[in-house]
Amino acid sequence: MTSNEPVDVLIVGAGPTGTTLAIDLVRRGHTVRIIDRAPAGFEGSRAKGIQPRSLEVFADLGVIDEIEAAGSTYPSMGIHLGPLTIPKRMVAVEDPSTDVPYPSTWLIAQHSTVAALHARLDALGTTVEYRSELIGIHQNDESVTATIVGADGTTETCARFAVGADGGGSSVRKSQSIPFEGTTDDADRMIILDAVTHGLRRDRWHIWPALGGKFTGACPLPNSGQFQWMIRIRDDDTADLADDALTDLVRTRTGNGRIQLGEISWKSVFRPNIRLAQHYRDRRIFLAGDAAHVHTPAGAQGLNTGAQDAYNLGWKLSQVLAGAPASLLDTYEAERQPIAARVLGLSTKNYEKLNKLDPSALKRGDDERQLNITYRGGPLAPAHAESTRTLRVGDRAPDSRLLRADDGGPVRLFDLYAGPHFTLVGHGPTAAEYLGQLGWPSVGAQLRTVAINSAEVERDASTVVLADVAGDFATTYGITSDTVFLIRPDGYIGAIAHDDLGAVDAAVSGLIPP
Repeated sequence: MTSNEPVDVLIVGAGPTGTTLAIDLVRRGHTVRIIDRAPAGFEGSRAKGIQPRSLEVFADLGVIDEIEAAGSTYPSMGIHLGPLTIPKRMVAVEDPSTDVPYPSTWLIAQHSTVAALHARLDALGTTVEYRSELIGIHQNDESVTATIVGADGTTETCARFAVGADGGGSSVRKSQSIPFEGTTDDADRMIILDAVTHGLRRDRWHIWPALGGKFTGACPLPNSGQFQWMIRIRDDDTADLADDALTDLVRTRTGNGRIQLGEISWKSVFRPNIRLAQHYRDRRIFLAGDAAHVHTPAGAQGLNTGAQDAYNLGWKLSQVLAGAPASLLDTYEAERQPIAARVLGLSTKNYEKLNKLDPSALKRGDDERQLNITYRGGPLAPAHAESTRTLRVGDRAPDSRLLRADDGGPVRLFDLYAGPHFTLVGHGPTAAEYLGQLGWPSVGAQLRTVAINSAEVERDASTVVLADVAGDFATTYGITSDTVFLIRPDGYIGAIAHDDLGAVDAAVSGLIPP
């Protein structure tokens, strides 16, 4: 057995969750080894919906252009009831606004999302190691040691931390004996396949409802001649994946003998498990994505929740690696596990409605878009923290459009938040004076300062000075007086201060190296 060079973080699983985490850590300057036992990247369309909050995450990580180019907004549905086809829009298509730059759920095949993430990771100098399987993992107070079988034989890697992003059957979770609590209905199965399809309009997401929840759906995949077919089968139905059998099944379910499946590039049968890991952490080993929670497919929540797990965990691991209090890592489970529990409830509720032919099962709204996710009341957002008319500590920090004070050029607040740093925003002269007073270490995530409507106040030359001429910031952020906001690297509000600026100092103390 040979030993590899030690790394900061070992990531097991190179799907959207693991790769999101790898990108975030590598751009922060950390060494990462990311392995996957598969021979290559995922080839199917499975998780095809990217929610607005995840689009914001992908914009920060530098992959939004590729995601947008490979996808589209969702088409209207066509619900087939015998000879009738009823139009219905499940996913609203909205225009960008001042505070929400990506308002619509994005339709993109999972393999395209993974390809974009892998290309970004490659550009940062780290490559996924395929055909590399974890066969053993152990930890002590200082590190994690993993035994991996790959193309070069059996190797041993030492890491400061390890993260299991290796799916519902996670070997990392099993190695730590972490219970995966929930249910699996063995009689409930879903056939999913990607196929060139003839005989169907491509401007509709076709749905054929049936009693007992045996729905059939065909969604056109962008930039291809393919549809993603989802065929729910129950009880004693046979899951025959032969090409001819799938065409026969589609014709039987739809009642349309003109439909012809051409090339089938991917097909699978899965059971919609509903499970949540009892813990997300065992000392130096963490779980993220499907390794920590699995959902029904209703609502396009699984991939999105996993990517946001990674986005929450990445900056915290980085800060602790730089010397921040180890207790910061406890906040990962405390913040993310309740989110997963709510998502489980939401997706399960929508899925169960299909059994009853409830039309509301085909409606998606703000809950699914994940823009309203908040960490209020958690360990980094105490209930007694200050607030504004519209925001509290723990909420997502909205976007806003402002002007540079020196030349009047337009600036998006999200462009200033983007990157691995914290952002300190001071609105008004008193708040602006505070920007240079907050002590900040030279290691770990750095601090960017932004002053709004305070051009006359002296400040550090590195501070970005903006003017809120249209009042967008004041309205969106709900302020009526001088206010300071600390924005975490993951885009959530870490502190709000009006008169007592010590609230920012108190919040910062647990987030940065001493």
